[in-house]
Amino acid sequence: MSGHTVIALHDVPDALGDYPGEMRYLTGPLGTRQVALTHRRMPAGTGGKGSYGHRHRTQEEVYVVTRGRLEFKLGDEVVEVGAGSAVRVAPEVVRSLWNEGPEDAELFIFSTRIEDLRAEVVLKQNFWPAG
Repeated sequence: MSGHTVIALHDVPDALGDYPGEMRYLTGPLGTRQVALTHRRMPAGTGGKGSYGHRHRTQEEVYVVTRGRLEFKLGDEVVEVGAGSAVRVAPEVVRSLWNEGPEDAELFIFSTRIEDLRAEVVLKQNFWPAG
């Protein structure tokens, strides 16, 4: 084993299917042992507004916005951040993202790698009402 892995984002399957944009889970293809990494591209008018939010049982997350602007709903607060910004979210904080537009936004999401993500995530329905 060489001790390193190189991948191209476009070689990693898009987990969103028919949903607009892209979400690529890079952890498995990279073979990371400690770090979870996700790339997401969000077209204008997409995200969690009018839908659910989520929190984690143990994981903190760091969101790094690399293009565009995003709104983050963090608990009861909405924060707008642009490219070049990083947002740390503690596990217990319910969160959701929204791209108001007019352009696509891109970000990377970093956290600690865990085996059972479904057991880690707690959904909160009706977290960010539309409008």
